[in-house]
Amino acid sequence: MSFFCRLAALASMMLPASAAVAGGLMTNTNYHIAFDRMMARGASTEIDAAYSNPAGLAWGHEGWQLSFNVQKPFQWRNVEANVSQPYATALGLSDKLYEGKADANPFVPALFVAYKHKNWALSLMGGIVGSGGHVTYDEGIPMFEVPVRGMMYQGGLRPGDYTMDAFMTGKQYIYGIQASFTYKFNEHWSAAAGLRVNIYNGYNRGHVVTRHALAGVELVNLQIDADQNGAGVAPILSLNYRYKRLLVSARYEFRSKLNIPNETNTLSVGLQGQTTDVNALSRVIGNDATMAALAAKVGAETAGKVAHYLDGEKTRYDMPGLLSVAVGYEFIPRKFRGTLEYHWFNDKNAKMQDNRQELLSHDTHEILVGLEWDINKIFTVSAGAQRTDYGLSDGYQANTSFACDSYSVGTGAAFNVTSHLRINAGYFCSIYSDYTREQPIRYGGIPVMETYSRTNHVVGLGVDYKF
Repeated sequence: MSFFCRLAALASMMLPASAAVAGGLMTNTNYHIAFDRMMARGASTEIDAAYSNPAGLAWGHEGWQLSFNVQKPFQWRNVEANVSQPYATALGLSDKLYEGKADANPFVPALFVAYKHKNWALSLMGGIVGSGGHVTYDEGIPMFEVPVRGMMYQGGLRPGDYTMDAFMTGKQYIYGIQASFTYKFNEHWSAAAGLRVNIYNGYNRGHVVTRHALAGVELVNLQIDADQNGAGVAPILSLNYRYKRLLVSARYEFRSKLNIPNETNTLSVGLQGQTTDVNALSRVIGNDATMAALAAKVGAETAGKVAHYLDGEKTRYDMPGLLSVAVGYEFIPRKFRGTLEYHWFNDKNAKMQDNRQELLSHDTHEILVGLEWDINKIFTVSAGAQRTDYGLSDGYQANTSFACDSYSVGTGAAFNVTSHLRINAGYFCSIYSDYTREQPIRYGGIPVMETYSRTNHVVGLGVDYKF
């Protein structure tokens, strides 16, 4: 395989990098600070029910409610690579940790509005409903570094003979605007129907540049810069049953189809100072003709992978269907309450790039539990926990898009400044299980064992106001 072919294959691996805060592979579930401090909010009748339990607003505040929330996540997504011998010695590579810092600048906002009048209510919610951040690897990632070093070695260059500049960054935000109508049928039953518009915004940018250490001649130059924008919709249904101190809720969010086109700024590969501008070529002769030309030069398989990043090509990032079922109970009326909740994300029926969803062993399952105690009329404290189990596999995981099963714990408090104004503060962290591949992955024919790890901390502050 030629140098060009190997470099072009790298472009196929540039997947969006995300910093999901809590929830499934493509879906966030924490918007209101009440989640940060309690986690299980599926039985809520407060303003955060505009997302977590729209039917529950039937038992909420009479009149207007408004809530504004900001959260700041701090997350690291690391890849530890172990290059198998004798390649490690030949390429000058040993065990290496590639550190990726994920962030959401400056913070993650969410807005809630609700109005209730007797047996009906209207609500609006807006926030970052999917992913919600960007990640940067200042030293690149194994899928870039390992095969390029291999190419240098095959070209007769040893680690000290050349320099390498590798960088990768990606962003993925899905903004959501949700509206729901709630109706209370009788003293026990209520239901809600709504719709959320999901707006996708993201990009992939990266480069790998190698130069001869003595001559200063450029050997390799791979450049990728592509934006992605698009939208989809998701109908949402919610049902509540209430009997005395017991509340049972169910909410189903239908799949949102997101088929996102590229707005490619740069896609080029340079070797020995000669650059093929793949993006410019596609604009002159069209994507199909460009792919035919590339296939003749680098092979059909590699050309097909590069096609993901041509201008106008589309990629699937569906948000999966989500079923949430919760049981809430007041152990001490208007004093001490708890909620047990279950989430099922139908990931295997939500299309991803290259049908990666088919490589999952099962859908995502979550169990949440939360407790809340009103110390007095002014102070409320709460705590909660969540277990997230993805159906991960070696085939699903990638350097720039991987997940790890986790346990999350949260705590916080609410302060009633007046009968109308409440301030919420919360913190939660996720404790991830490292994922180590069962089989090595090959980059340019070089076997590499990888371990993926994540850390996550979130702090939040919010203000609720009742008119």
